[in-house]
Amino acid sequence: MTEGTTTAAAESGDTLTRLEQEGEIAADYLEGLLDIADLDGDIDMDVEADRAAVSIVSDSASRDLQKLVGRDGEVLEALQELTRLAVHRETGDRSRLMLDIAGFRAKKREELAALGAKAAEDVKASGEPLKLAPMTPFERKVVHDAVAAAGLRSESEGEEPQRFVVVLPA
Repeated sequence: MTEGTTTAAAESGDTLTRLEQEGEIAADYLEGLLDIADLDGDIDMDVEADRAAVSIVSDSASRDLQKLVGRDGEVLEALQELTRLAVHRETGDRSRLMLDIAGFRAKKREELAALGAKAAEDVKASGEPLKLAPMTPFERKVVHDAVAAAGLRSESEGEEPQRFVVVLPA
């Protein structure tokens, strides 16, 4: 490879390395948080859909990690932003890292995918656009993906925090 040229494979490898680095930084940050809070949990790291994915899981059936999820994932969202800031501080790059705690986000993803599929079915049957309740950016993304998988289009409307998905007929 000559200077100034790159291959897609090299770029892909660099991206993976960068995302793995983000995951490592996030894991260190979250381990420190767990220690300070005196909570038990293991950190799992992965790369999904061009973003680092970090999960805090626990073998115990205790509700300790639920404290880090909060009502409707509010604490989880805040911890995700703090973790992204910790990664940004170390790398200088904006992070799109996704954090899950105690499987909350995975379960929510399943529920939202089902909601998006059902909304798409309803729109196909009625032929009319359907507005859904306001959602977080993560929630809207999952619904948009489910609607697209069902063969329809959707778009987001409104202003945060009242931004919502509209499912459109074909």
